[in-house]
Amino acid sequence: MFKKYSALVITMLFLANVINYLDRSAFSIAAPMISKGFTLTPSELGMIFSSFFVGYAIFNFVGGFMSDLYGPKKVFGGSMTLWSIFCGLTAVTFNFASLFIVRLLFGFTEGPLVSTTNKTINNWVPQKTRARAVGIAFAGSPLGGAVAGPIVGLIAVHSNWQVSFVVITLIGLIWALVWMKAVTDKPSQNRKIPAAELAEIERDTTVMSVEGKAKVPLKYYAKKPTILFTALAFFAYNYILYFFLTWFPSYLADAKHLSISKMSVATTIPWVVGTVGLLLSGWASDYLFKLTNKLMFSRKVIIVGGLIGAAVCIAATGMVTTAVSAVVLMTIGIFFMYLTGAIYWAVISDNVQSDKVGGASGFVHMLANISGIIAPTITGFIVQFTGSFSSAFLLAGILAVVGAICVAFWVKPLTLPKQTSEDAQLGVTQ
Repeated sequence: MFKKYSALVITMLFLANVINYLDRSAFSIAAPMISKGFTLTPSELGMIFSSFFVGYAIFNFVGGFMSDLYGPKKVFGGSMTLWSIFCGLTAVTFNFASLFIVRLLFGFTEGPLVSTTNKTINNWVPQKTRARAVGIAFAGSPLGGAVAGPIVGLIAVHSNWQVSFVVITLIGLIWALVWMKAVTDKPSQNRKIPAAELAEIERDTTVMSVEGKAKVPLKYYAKKPTILFTALAFFAYNYILYFFLTWFPSYLADAKHLSISKMSVATTIPWVVGTVGLLLSGWASDYLFKLTNKLMFSRKVIIVGGLIGAAVCIAATGMVTTAVSAVVLMTIGIFFMYLTGAIYWAVISDNVQSDKVGGASGFVHMLANISGIIAPTITGFIVQFTGSFSSAFLLAGILAVVGAICVAFWVKPLTLPKQTSEDAQLGVTQ
């Protein structure tokens, strides 16, 4: 399905996303212990959860824009190195303020991850298999969330939660070293690729035909309904994701009274099933495209169906009384949510000129990740003032329905403006 070196790049991106969510989820798993040790209120814990996303959302765009200018290799390698260091510094925090600052800086440095992943795939993988490549790369995220529970839980039981952050830091630094040695921004820069394979990759990686089309600035895309409503749907997706990532472990521990060891295992199940959802995401969309030859339809039907399915399950989770029912419903909801995970990026790659894919990806991801700032804090205040998680689950479900409706009605293929005769004379083409 993928060429030899393309497969290597996708594998590295997959592992990067494993590390990404291993780092993020580690804090959520350790949160009940940290909260007790630092005597944090639910609203304070919610603000610390949100602090990560302030920096993260800003550098979603900055990182994507930089990957267009300087290439994804340097941006990604530097990002992984720095965020691994700040993840490790979590172990030396001692109160609310120090934890808030470290998580804020952790978010800044991890911000370029997703848009730079999409930029790399855009450089290496042809359109006909791109959604599958995105699905495989981002399937590492829920898998990282899955392994975080057992790793942090096991270390916490036998040592302390601080040690787990040091271990995770070392994993990230090793990945960064291999990435800088093994990967190039584009196939043409890799001397190890056989000439025949390079020629085939370069022939197939033309993202979209721009012959006779004007080269447009990034702000052109930032104003288009297709991009904005894709970002809104992605906002709903991320709201569910970050609500689950940050608060579900505490929900199981506080509302359902599970021990740390049982909670660590229980939170693994939705992540594992979510990995399957992401792997199926790109494959299902590419298969529908092959069957129908309708590219946008093959993207939209997955997003709309997945968000509706997630909405029903997430909203119902807050109404059940047992931990088993909550985990089962949340697992199904996370599967539906992740079923849409690769498609937001595919919509961007399908409709944006390749030299703007990094910036457009970062713009969409920045808007979507505002949910990361909002969701943890709102949930914290809901829990503190109502004494229940039910309204928080319902709110997440409602947002998913809104996102699905927006995609169904307002996300359409973009048509680039035609190149003028003056542009043609000046050589203004992609």
